Amino acid sequence: MGDIFDLQRFISAQRDVYPSVLDELRAGCKRSHWMWFIFPQIAGLGHSAMAQRYALSGLDEARAYLDHALLGARLRECCALLLQAEHSAHAIFGATDEMKLRSSLTLFAAAAPAETLFAACLRQFFDGRPDAATLQRLS
Repeated sequence: MGDIFDLQRFISAQRDVYPSVLDELRAGCKRSHWMWFIFPQIAGLGHSAMAQRYALSGLDEARAYLDHALLGARLRECCALLLQAEHSAHAIFGATDEMKLRSSLTLFAAAAPAETLFAACLRQFFDGRPDAATLQRLS
């Protein structure tokens, strides 16, 4: 089966920055630009070229992302690091990327409801409240 969702775009984008992503998450302070391709959102939320390039089309693409051996493992690793954080999402990411994180967690929680990691992150950082705009696009 081919890469019908072009998930390779995420692998290529992450290739040179993923170690830095982990360092920044461990430090509790995002300093560089990687949010779009580490915590992707559903299409229609972001309007920049980067947001559009790395947006996921819906639940099927989100599930494919999760099922991908490398991408799914990396997303889970990043979420696990977030659960160890001692700071708020706002302190770690800033206001704009805090919203992107909430959107991404909402998407993946909907794509894999039996997987508790994404809901746990939503509880820790957003009092369990999903992103309404993401839910609207999923309905």
